[in-house]
Formats: sequence, C-alpha cells, structure tokens
Amino acid sequence: MPTTLPAFADATASDSALRRFLHGLPGVDPVGLEARAAALGTRSIKTTAKAYAIDLAISMIDLTTLEGADTPGKVRALAAKAVHPDPTDRTTPRTAAVCVYPDMAATAAAALAGSGVKVASVATAFPAGRAALDVKLADVRDAVAAGADEIDMVIDRGAFLAGRYLKVYEEILAVKAECGSARLKVIFETGELSTYDNIRRASWLGMLAGADFIKTSTGKVATNATPANTLLMLEAVRDFRAQTGVQVGVKPAGGIRTSKDAVKFLVLVNETAGEDWLDNHWFRFGASSLLNDLLMQRQKLSTGRYSGPDYVTVD
Repeated sequence: MPTTLPAFADATASDSALRRFLHGLPGVDPVGLEARAAALGTRSIKTTAKAYAIDLAISMIDLTTLEGADTPGKVRALAAKAVHPDPTDRTTPRTAAVCVYPDMAATAAAALAGSGVKVASVATAFPAGRAALDVKLADVRDAVAAGADEIDMVIDRGAFLAGRYLKVYEEILAVKAECGSARLKVIFETGELSTYDNIRRASWLGMLAGADFIKTSTGKVATNATPANTLLMLEAVRDFRAQTGVQVGVKPAGGIRTSKDAVKFLVLVNETAGEDWLDNHWFRFGASSLLNDLLMQRQKLSTGRYSGPDYVTVD
C-alpha cells in the first residue's frame, strides 16, 4: 500500500496528530480569497491569447456523462466527440478524457482505443460515497479492470466533517493502492464542506494520501466549482509542491459552462500555481456543456461569425 511522504510521517501517525497538522494550517480569509478570485476574473484576454486559451481549455476537458439513463450508444457518441470535437475542423484539439460510471468504462475504453483520450471513471459509491470500504475498493477494481486510466473517487464527507481525518486518509490510501497505474482524482464535494478552512484541510489531506489530482465536486450538488474554492485548491497544490517537490493536479467540476468561465479559471491557474499547471496532465475541467460553447467561440474566431448551437452536437 502507498505510504505518505517521509516529511509528513509524524503528521499522519495518528488521528490526533493528523488533526493537529490540519488544524494548524493557516486560516483562510474568506473576504480576501473571494476578492482575489474576483479580481483575477476581470483580466482582459486579447484575440491571439483567447484562441490559445480556448484550445487549451478544450484539451483539458473531461467530457462527462454520469446519468442513470446512460447507454453504450451514448458513451460511444461521447467518445467520438472527444476524439473529434468539431468534425468540420480536424485541427480542433481532442479532449483530455471521457468520464463515465464504472459499468461504462469498458465501452469507453473500446471506443477510445488508440486515440490518446483517457478513460476516467467515477468510483467509491459516487456521488454520495455511502458504502463500506470493501464495496468501494471493488468499485475501483472493476473500473481499472475495464480499462479506466483514471479514477475519480469521493471522500467520506461525513467522516471528514466529524473530524475523523485518519479514516478519510486511510481510505484514500487504500483506493490509491487499488488504482495501480491509473491516476487518482480525489473529490471533496466542496459545497458540503461548509468552510474554506475545511477545503484547505481536505486539499492537504488528499495530497498527503497520494492524490494525483484534487477535485472540487461531483457536479451533483447545488454548489460546485467556484473561482474562490478553485483558487484555494491551486494555492494548496502550489504550496505542497514547494514543500515536497511533488506536483498534484486540480480539477474544478460542475457549473463551468461558458468559454468566458473557462478562461477565467485558466487565469487563476497561471497567476496562482503557475505555467507548470497549464497542461491537461495537471489541470482539468469536469464538464459536458462547456465543450459546445468553446467550439462555438472557436468557430467565431476563425470565421468571424457564430455558427450557433445547431452546429454542435447535443450531449
């Protein structure tokens, strides 16, 4: 099983030690955090930079379908769109991944074989995470065996909010061990964590346990990714790498629907974590409708006119 970084061995030795470490992190100034996020969101992006940002954002999308009515046909169609987002323009970048439930991972893997687009699968009793650990680990094993390159797990928010940090930490460790070579994204469901201090603590907890990515949300609750909670998580990965040399990715998910929104998030990445994170290996958007708006904006830049929603597929 993976172990924590040697520099933090003492911090994760017991529940009380982990609590002392997490509660010893600097407190978050909510007003200052939200003001900085808002200020960065006002940056003006000119035409050339905008074209670059749109292509970068497309390449960072985890094109997602997580519905009870998902079918193999829908997943195959989504995979085709991930590989060729705009069939009329083959210069359009591919998306980073297609994200599905574990029972659809094999279908996605077959459809994406050889394309370079990753298969991401949610697991661990997504989205609520209310299941026994052995059930969650079986969920992960099934997804990896079906061809998932990436696993998006949800933490036990009930345990976290009750202060049972070591339980959450050990569960992430156990899931990481089951992932094998698959990369692990740890979802906090920031809308349920109540405070920015909790989001900072969850970020460090996930990174200490070996997360390859930290992710804001499932997209299944009222409050999902926001500029402020994403900024806070970007600060966490920046500070974590400064202390450990280990780089961790960030994935805001849910509620990011327009090109303007996506560009604002990319500004946050550049100004907070830095250029090293401006790559789909380290930053992703969890989205479905976002891609269509990016494609329409991309067509507008190349042709001078909007093609309209009828010229992009409805997912």
